[in-house]
Amino acid sequence: MSGMSLTSASLYDRVQRVIPPIEWPVFSDDIDAILALKRERNAVILAHNYQTPEIFHCVADIVGDSLALARKAMTVEADVIVLAGVHFMAETAKLLNPGKTVLIPDMAAGCSLADSITPEDIRLLRQRYPGVPVVTYVNTSAAVKAESDICCTSGNAKAVVESLGVPRVLMLPDEYLAQNIAAQTDVEIIAWKGHCEVHERFTPADIRELREAHPGITVLAHPECPPEVVAEADFAGSTAAMSDYVGQKKPARVVLMTECSMSDNVAVDHSDVDFIRPCNLCPHMKRITLSNIRTALEKNRYAVTIDASVAVRARLAVERMLAV
Repeated sequence: MSGMSLTSASLYDRVQRVIPPIEWPVFSDDIDAILALKRERNAVILAHNYQTPEIFHCVADIVGDSLALARKAMTVEADVIVLAGVHFMAETAKLLNPGKTVLIPDMAAGCSLADSITPEDIRLLRQRYPGVPVVTYVNTSAAVKAESDICCTSGNAKAVVESLGVPRVLMLPDEYLAQNIAAQTDVEIIAWKGHCEVHERFTPADIRELREAHPGITVLAHPECPPEVVAEADFAGSTAAMSDYVGQKKPARVVLMTECSMSDNVAVDHSDVDFIRPCNLCPHMKRITLSNIRTALEKNRYAVTIDASVAVRARLAVERMLAV
């Protein structure tokens, strides 16, 4: 494409299967600027699996699910971290890197799960269930993590629950994740009524229709989906586990029952796999764009701050998870 820099051209080669040529000129200027700004500011970009391909494959330095981002944030040799994801992920990066500047390009990039529970809710639950440990999903605010005993992700929830060596736990706030983990363990799990606005919309009927329309299709579901959806799927796992499944099993045709952009990002590396895309978008993830990543680096916005007393307790819950 004429007028394209060598950098942009080589990056476009990588994503040409998922980004039409007509869209690329809209992205290329911002990409070149972001790559230059990262060098100037000694910055890195952490991008969640639900980011769009032009972010995930073209400007991100570290990509993955929330657990991978939390782990890798600790080893980053940079002064500035830009979190291309939602607010709780930026808070987690700040918890683990208190001396670094952590930026979130849009403060309104929230999460229905994180919004479903408050620190006061946990304090009331502790009164109702004295002595029962609180396992909190990383999809929560730092203030909620601070009231918890240990954090978990969809990828390590079973291991975290069983690591506590107790007969029952409170697992918050995702009701479906708690129910799906309860089906895999002898530990009694007390759930909360939080749901992900993307995953709660999938139904068993969706899967049956997909199987009818695409015979032989392999269905992978995220454990934030309702248990009856997980039961209809061929495999359930975190976004990292879904990506690994595609890479290892190489299904001829696959559908990922999760956020839209995940399929595009995995498809880039697997040209021999046919991806069917039922599109449920996360409106919060989609608030992050190349344009506001560029602005974040240019104007140092928006810096994530966490009250010191909250940070100490929340960091402990995250570090306990990482130790499992």
